[in-house]
Amino acid sequence: MLHRAHTKATYVTSGRQCAGRSCVARPLLPAQRSVRDVALATAAPPAAGSTSQAAQAPAAPANGAPSPAALTGGPVAEVNIGYWELLNTAESGEVFSQRARSASDAAVLRRKGHLKEQDRLIDFMRRMHETHTCEEVMLKMERWIAEHRQDPKRSRLRRLIPGIGIFFTPLKLVEAFREYDAFFALSRRKYIPPNFAELRHVVNIAQVHASADTLKLITFDADGTLYADGAHMEQDNQMIAHIINLMRSNVQVAIVTAAGYPGEPEKFEKRVMGLLEAFRKLKLSPEVTSRFHIMGGECNYLLRVRPDDKRLEFVPDNEWKTATMQSWKEEDIVALLDEGEAMLQEGAKRLNLAVNVIRKNRAVGIVPTQPTIYEVLEDIALTIQTQLVAKVPFCAFNGGNDVFVDVGNKLLGLEALMRYLQVAPPEVLHVGDRFTDSGNDVATRDICSVLWVANPEETGFFIKMLLKDIRKSRWQPYIE
Repeated sequence: MLHRAHTKATYVTSGRQCAGRSCVARPLLPAQRSVRDVALATAAPPAAGSTSQAAQAPAAPANGAPSPAALTGGPVAEVNIGYWELLNTAESGEVFSQRARSASDAAVLRRKGHLKEQDRLIDFMRRMHETHTCEEVMLKMERWIAEHRQDPKRSRLRRLIPGIGIFFTPLKLVEAFREYDAFFALSRRKYIPPNFAELRHVVNIAQVHASADTLKLITFDADGTLYADGAHMEQDNQMIAHIINLMRSNVQVAIVTAAGYPGEPEKFEKRVMGLLEAFRKLKLSPEVTSRFHIMGGECNYLLRVRPDDKRLEFVPDNEWKTATMQSWKEEDIVALLDEGEAMLQEGAKRLNLAVNVIRKNRAVGIVPTQPTIYEVLEDIALTIQTQLVAKVPFCAFNGGNDVFVDVGNKLLGLEALMRYLQVAPPEVLHVGDRFTDSGNDVATRDICSVLWVANPEETGFFIKMLLKDIRKSRWQPYIE
């Protein structure tokens, strides 16, 4: 997808209309006010408990009700029926009959939660909307990405965005934008350009379509991606069916998480108990369950499913760890964790933050004992990233509710997993929610394509889209 950001993004808000024409503020005429009031009155209410920071998009028409665009008498974009079905259709194929359920499903792509927006490529695309229409931005960026894939060192994109890395697949951004625009009408806005989350959604859609044909391994972050922070994968988790269908489609699936429990596979099992129970209830064959793994502690522990009882077991280190990982000395690891712990405590003291220290074999972290804000944890994580020097690789990251220093990182974990499963970077896709400068997913951008999601609901949406593409390309039925 796109390379990791090495510096924080600068945010630019443009007052010019998305279509690229000069805009003049003018009051609404009485007729326009009435049309607006009718459109708002016909819009479905948002999902309970959800908030939207993106600009309001037209709600899906339910049971023949006219859309807001039709009420205004303006041009109505041709709706991509497949996209509407994806938003409004349950896994069994039945269309939602109630307006509220349809709006709730569509609202998945409007919620950002506590997503922090740092990405140099997407920020550059935002700034381009000051002088370009939405489609012009996507057309140029798609062309520049194709050129960059041919010559990464001397491409126009390299000059415009220094430090941009590898794109492992082509991205058809124009098609993805039209697909998204048919539902959310970005191109018909007069004064408000697409925001960060909307551009992220468009890039995600392009990446899903690009990866579907050749996908052999998909990896997921756990907390905030597959389930809520601090939760576990219960039996009612929507991702259970998606993961099983990916495995049945001959795709390897792995959870790559910071959680690490050396010698205790039962603790890993507790985090995915609903999924393992589904394996047993469906009596999945060993051939299918062999396609599921968990990479724990960023890159320190690999687990697989036992064929007989569908329990987890550790894969011996000599079967999957790289030579570099096996060369790490225990005294160097202890020194790293000692220094990391000291810096974590110093940072907490400097910022007047009361914390509990958690020390593990391959990680050390702090958990605040009092309410705090994201920026405090961000400052501690970035301080350690820039000042800690060690003989072994490490990852210092802001988990949203804590700050941890782990031995290794997810890039090393994915590298070892790809070698173990014999897959190449263009055949791999990583899904996560921490791609900011202080996130532990950002390193994966250097080795494979990624999907950046804000919450588990977004993960479910994009994986449902991915499964639809896989079924279309491989002619495989979707099995509930």
